[in-house]
Amino acid sequence: MTTHTDGHLSTGQYWQGWVPDEVTGVVVLVHGLHEHGGRYAHVAERLTAAGYASYAADHPGHGRSPGSRGNIGSMAATVAGVDELAGLALGRHAGVPLFVYGHSMGGLVAAQHLTGSPSVPVRGAVLSAAALDLSSASPLQQKVAPVLGRLLPDLGVLTLDADAVSRDPAVVAAYRADPLNRMGKVRARTGAEMITTVAAMPERLRRLTMPVLVIHGGADRLVPPAASEFVASTVSSADVTHTVYDGLFHEPHNEPERDRVLDDVVGWLDAHRV
Repeated sequence: MTTHTDGHLSTGQYWQGWVPDEVTGVVVLVHGLHEHGGRYAHVAERLTAAGYASYAADHPGHGRSPGSRGNIGSMAATVAGVDELAGLALGRHAGVPLFVYGHSMGGLVAAQHLTGSPSVPVRGAVLSAAALDLSSASPLQQKVAPVLGRLLPDLGVLTLDADAVSRDPAVVAAYRADPLNRMGKVRARTGAEMITTVAAMPERLRRLTMPVLVIHGGADRLVPPAASEFVASTVSSADVTHTVYDGLFHEPHNEPERDRVLDDVVGWLDAHRV
């Protein structure tokens, strides 16, 4: 049986958790741009079935959290939210290993968190289609992003293709219809924060020594698979598993092959839990 719980962080950010009767591990889910933690309920259900309590917080400006829609404010604040949630989760389930699972922008946020100074020990990381690539923004957009981020933080600067999320039409339709998702352009401040973070990430990734599972859809049009190849080849961990799922789009956990993907994730967690 799974128990659902929720609350708010000190910043007012909304969080929710899915907890099995017997907890053998904890997973902090870090969602991507323009979505929210609730989109990972089915991921959490698969994890809780394997004994992992799962927790997700909506980033600033996302889902049920306060802030201008789609504007994270700062990468530092977003990372701080993940860190506070990790502490909250481990405080509720002391003595079990904690993992961080970040997708897309959430993968970038997770990488920033894990290569910084996490306040609680993390056993390993799952990085799914981590947004460590700037090819979706033109060189001019990248150059002017910091200025626009300061002067016009809520300006829309880049359109994302919702059809590229999944090959499953039902997933795309639900994504478009979800009022907690943002369908508008990427905010200038958010884009600038991501660009700055990506630029500094190569050096930071070399600090990452924990076990890492890197996954990506081979037909991802939003974040190219080369981004995950870079992660897998740059981290200093001696325990890196890199899996590319041929033909899958941006969200492997929301593709028709989702059961296989989530089975692979659970198998990796189980292998690194003890």
